[in-house]
Amino acid sequence: MHCFKSSLRFPKFTAYSLVSNRFSHLETSGPLASLLESRSVVRFRGPDTLKFLQGLLTNDVRRFGEPIGERTSTLPTPNLPTVSVPPMYAALLTPQGRFVYDLFLYKPPMSEAKLDRTASGPGSHPDDESFELFADVDATVLDELVQTFKKYRLRSKVEIENVAEDFSCWQRYGGNLSERSSSAEELEAASVGWGGGVDQSGVSASHGNNLGWQWFKDPRLDSLGLRGIFPSDTMPPLVEADKETDEQNYLLWRIQKGVAEGSTEIPKGEAIPLEYNFAGLKAISFDKGCYVGQELVARTHHRGVIRKRLLPLRFLNDSGEEAEKKVAPGSEVMDNTSGKKVGTVTTALGCHGLGLLRLEEAFKGSGALSIQGQEKVKVEAIRPDWWPVVWVQEHQQHSAVA
Repeated sequence: MHCFKSSLRFPKFTAYSLVSNRFSHLETSGPLASLLESRSVVRFRGPDTLKFLQGLLTNDVRRFGEPIGERTSTLPTPNLPTVSVPPMYAALLTPQGRFVYDLFLYKPPMSEAKLDRTASGPGSHPDDESFELFADVDATVLDELVQTFKKYRLRSKVEIENVAEDFSCWQRYGGNLSERSSSAEELEAASVGWGGGVDQSGVSASHGNNLGWQWFKDPRLDSLGLRGIFPSDTMPPLVEADKETDEQNYLLWRIQKGVAEGSTEIPKGEAIPLEYNFAGLKAISFDKGCYVGQELVARTHHRGVIRKRLLPLRFLNDSGEEAEKKVAPGSEVMDNTSGKKVGTVTTALGCHGLGLLRLEEAFKGSGALSIQGQEKVKVEAIRPDWWPVVWVQEHQQHSAVA
């Protein structure tokens, strides 16, 4: 569990005194971009890459090996790859089905799938040995993660490399961006291939290597914006100097959506993926076959009732205004009527946070919940608007039966 300081900085534009005001600013001043220093990049390379990851991760990585159809094609232009494969969100679990690491997987454009330097035709076809996937992972556990995957490697022909010095992770987000997250926006953001073209910063970003790095819609939720990995010595395309901002603002954006990220916000060896909404975030395939920890995940899913889920929280005072008092991760959320524990705050940022709460008590109404030991700090649990309707129905049906 992890807590950032409540003070946020907008390096290139006006600072605000309250976190709530900052979120309002994020809603209206986007698109913003943040370098994600909390994330690093690992490369998997070799002919057994897909087979190796398929037996470990929660999602179906075989998609990266399938022919690219019209669904994933982009419009060919002089400085765009002719086709691209969307990234994938996935997790590695313990054999007991508990969370260990999350990964954003990217397949870089192969030379046959993008235009050459002259923009006159495709490049040469690579051999199987060069097949590779890049993974955006939690920087705080980078070395441990690499060693864990190497432990599973055995005789598989796959190299696992820390390439954190060469590549950086970025997020592009904000209210204006999410509202118009369209194909046109994604195509514009993808303009980082060879040739003369629409976006000179994109051309510069890809110059000197055989890869066309680009922005993609966040594979979890469209409302989270665009995500990508880029060479560390270049600025990603479409990042305006006055709209580059601190990563804590991206954290606030995620908190408001009810989305945790990384092994510090999702407790390693403890978190149950379905309670942290991994199914709704498209991180789990329920028909891919076996992977590490699959049995518990499948059993929990088919039972159909998740009694606890991760929720966005607001911390309020007795007057219903956002409380300025600090709430630490690990604080217990209590039901004021019964005196029973409802859940735990997992992440906190000023008067906002994330918490794993029992749904039966989470939405009882104003003033029903408070922080243990800080009884004057009330807790408001918020149901994210992206939640599938079936989650609410399951909870209501279970409550009625109980």
